[in-house]
Amino acid sequence: MLMVSLAPGILLIADPFLKDPNFARTVIFLCENDEKGSFGFVINRLFDQTLDSLIPDVIYPGIPVYYGGPVQVDTIHFMHQLPDQIQGGMQVVPGVYWGGRFDDVVELINKGALDLRKIKFFIGYSGWTGGQLEEELKEKSWIPSESTPSLVFEPKEQQIWQLALRNLGSNFAMMANFPIDPSLN
Repeated sequence: MLMVSLAPGILLIADPFLKDPNFARTVIFLCENDEKGSFGFVINRLFDQTLDSLIPDVIYPGIPVYYGGPVQVDTIHFMHQLPDQIQGGMQVVPGVYWGGRFDDVVELINKGALDLRKIKFFIGYSGWTGGQLEEELKEKSWIPSESTPSLVFEPKEQQIWQLALRNLGSNFAMMANFPIDPSLN
């Protein structure tokens, strides 16, 4: 099995048989990992509201928001590839930045001055206390993998889980086609 150490920028691909409804068939982009804990965002689960419905100051309609995870679902976060336009973001890995000045983002969106293919918004996040994620890896709940900016910002979110598995090679590619509930086969 491919061993990738936990670090910012790693993808956590949900095992095909993971039953937790918060994380079944998800891919999480890990932003931080240290002895105190870990956090990241589910990058492939669309939320049922758009940014303008959550943030009244946004006048541009229809910008998707993703369900980042079950923690603090009253908060909005974002990742982007626009460090020259969005100040204050933290580079997680080359080509992927987390956060920045949200007021500037809203202003740029309203002016039509942001490439919306290079920014992703999340409600809530996924978090683990120190050692918790390592335990979940031992239980084989997650398959860790290297990430690419193109996969993180893939606009067809329903394909990200399968693409992430296929990127791991032929041993994992067939997992991408496993049924959600094999007992129904």
